[in-house]
Amino acid sequence: MASAQEQGAKTLLTAGAVQSNHCRQTAAVAARFGCECILVLSGEKPPDHSGNLLLDRLFGAEFVWTERSRRDVILDETFNKARKAGRLPYLIPYGGSNPVGAFAYTIALEELIQQGIKTDWIVFPTSSGGTQAGLVFGTRLFNFNGKVLGISVDEREEVLRERVVDLANAIADQVEENVKVEKSDVLVNSDYLGHGYGVMGETEREAIHLFARYEGLLLDPVYTGRAAGGMIDLIRKGFFGKGDTILFWHTGGTPALFADAYRNELA
Repeated sequence: MASAQEQGAKTLLTAGAVQSNHCRQTAAVAARFGCECILVLSGEKPPDHSGNLLLDRLFGAEFVWTERSRRDVILDETFNKARKAGRLPYLIPYGGSNPVGAFAYTIALEELIQQGIKTDWIVFPTSSGGTQAGLVFGTRLFNFNGKVLGISVDEREEVLRERVVDLANAIADQVEENVKVEKSDVLVNSDYLGHGYGVMGETEREAIHLFARYEGLLLDPVYTGRAAGGMIDLIRKGFFGKGDTILFWHTGGTPALFADAYRNELA
């Protein structure tokens, strides 16, 4: 938002899936700072608004619907249309995953270190790569000894590793730090893709119920549910070392639990 304000933007524009947490957060911050918001959403337009989509509507966002395969093309077209109309748009990429957005997770890791929290592993969901790039860059910048493991929700390991490396090094260039991230620095597990992005299976359902029942914490069906489910399975398989401390990084998404597509399956 600070970057958008510096450029004199009056409209925030971004893209995501129907129940995108990123889109909902973008719509909220746009409303807070008096900007308009356009969301390019990929997927079938539902008959009713529920979950994050309901919140997007409450925040006053405009919707542009498209197929996932055409999302980037339609996003560019929508941006150009808004620019020509004098709406002064500011383009935020899918997932907020550019150097500006990803660097926030570098600062988040710094905050974790300042709090004195020590852990052998940080586990979290990874998809567009911003969260992981920020954390991996932070481990190099702050000499953090813990391992950072991203559990993919939609992409294969090699795709994500390349994406995270490129983005992490772009962060280094932007903040002018002499840090180089290599592929070997990026740990990704893509064994829990299930039946595809946004399709909740038994892995996600079990994790959501376990976290709710035993910790009073709510996971979402798409990201944290899948990552937590993968983490639980890895623990059962003995993947982590005996006595290792594992920190599960909750990246949000609770409103999706109330989406029509998921709530009946969780009842």
